[in-house]
Amino acid sequence: MTHLLLLLPDFLLIVLGYWLCRHTPLDRPIWDGVERLVYHLLFPCLLFVAIVRQPLALGETLTFAGCGLAVVVCGIALAHALRFWPHLDAHLHASGAQTAFRFNSYVGLALAERIGGVQAVASIALLIALCVPLCNVAAVWPLARRSGQHLGRELVRNPLIVGTVTGLLVNLSGLSVPEVLITTLSRVGGASLPMGLMAVGAGLRMGALKEAPGMAAALLGIRHAVLPLFAIVLVDAVGLPPGQQAVVVAFAALPTASSAYVLATRMGGHGAFVAGLVSVSTLLGMFSAPLALALLQQLQTA
Repeated sequence: MTHLLLLLPDFLLIVLGYWLCRHTPLDRPIWDGVERLVYHLLFPCLLFVAIVRQPLALGETLTFAGCGLAVVVCGIALAHALRFWPHLDAHLHASGAQTAFRFNSYVGLALAERIGGVQAVASIALLIALCVPLCNVAAVWPLARRSGQHLGRELVRNPLIVGTVTGLLVNLSGLSVPEVLITTLSRVGGASLPMGLMAVGAGLRMGALKEAPGMAAALLGIRHAVLPLFAIVLVDAVGLPPGQQAVVVAFAALPTASSAYVLATRMGGHGAFVAGLVSVSTLLGMFSAPLALALLQQLQTA
C-alpha cells in the first residue's frame, strides 16, 4: 500500500494538467511553452545535480551496474524489435518505442528510499547516471531517423544528454561545484517533475492509443511485465545481495519517463500517443513495482 500511494501523486498531477488545459484559461499555447521549458532547462538541471551529488564507485558495483544496464538493453532490443510488427505505423512506433525502456527517475529515487534508505538511493542514482545516456540515445535515434534529422547533431544538441554527460564528467573528474550553484540548479531542476507531469496531462488524448492498441499493449507489456520478470531472474542468477536485488527489480518496474512526451513533441513525433502511454504507464507502475518486489521477496525467502 505504501508503494501504491507513492506513485499516486504523479498520476494526480497528470490529471491536474489535463483539467487545467481544458477547463481554465491555461490552455494549449501556455503548455507548449511549459514543454519547452521542461525539456531545455528544468530536466537537464535535475539530471546534472542528481549525478553530481552521488559518488560513483563504479569498480565496486560492476555486477550491480551491469544488471541495470542489461535491463535497459533488453527493453531497447524488444521495443525496437516491434519495428517488424505487421502493418506497423512507423511514426507511432518511433514516437512510442522509448516508453518501453525509459524510466521515471524521481519515482525511482523516492521508491528506493522507501525500500532501502540512503544506501538504496545511492545505488539507484548510479543506475540512473549510467542508463539515462543510453536511454536517451535509443529514444532520439528512431525519432531523428523518422523525421530526417541528423542523429549525431540531435544527440549533441539534446539537452537531456548534455545534462547527463556533463554531470558524469564533473563527477568522475572530481571537480568541486560551488554549493550555491548546486543549490540554484537543484531548485530549478526540482520544478521539472510537477511541470513535466502536468504538461503530459495537458497534452493527453487517450483516444490516440486507439490508433495502435496492439502496439500500445506491447510497449506497456515490455515496460511493466517483461522487464520486471527479466530483472528478477537476472539478479537471482548473478547472486546480487538482497538489497541490490530489490533496487534492480524496482528500477525495472518503474513507470516510463514523463519527459518521453516532451521529447516526442519536440522532435516531431506523435505527442498524443506518447502522452497516453505515459499516463497509462504511470498508473500501471503503481501496481507493477510493488508486485515485482513482492515476487522477489517470495523468491528470496523460498
